[in-house]
Amino acid sequence: MEEHFVWVTTRRIRPGTLTDFERAWRPDTRPEGMLNAYSYWSDDEQQLIGMSFWSSRQSCDAWRASEAEARRRAAMAPYIIDEQEAFYRGRELILPAH
Repeated sequence: MEEHFVWVTTRRIRPGTLTDFERAWRPDTRPEGMLNAYSYWSDDEQQLIGMSFWSSRQSCDAWRASEAEARRRAAMAPYIIDEQEAFYRGRELILPAH
């Protein structure tokens, strides 16, 4: 089975700042090794889950240590109340057909 590499971030942001937060979240260029990224938010737009899929743990680590990521995180900081992050490895679960 193919292994997947995922960086997951959960954040609580200041009320009314989702649009500004998302603008700050977007990197200037696509990070090397990032395959996809998704953001999901609660109805009140204050709880967010971000998921980024990577080609390898090393590519994720390299981005996280980069100057571009440091600038991006500084731009997001004014909107964040609380944040938790973790890296996961996993695989697709094959579900039985209906």
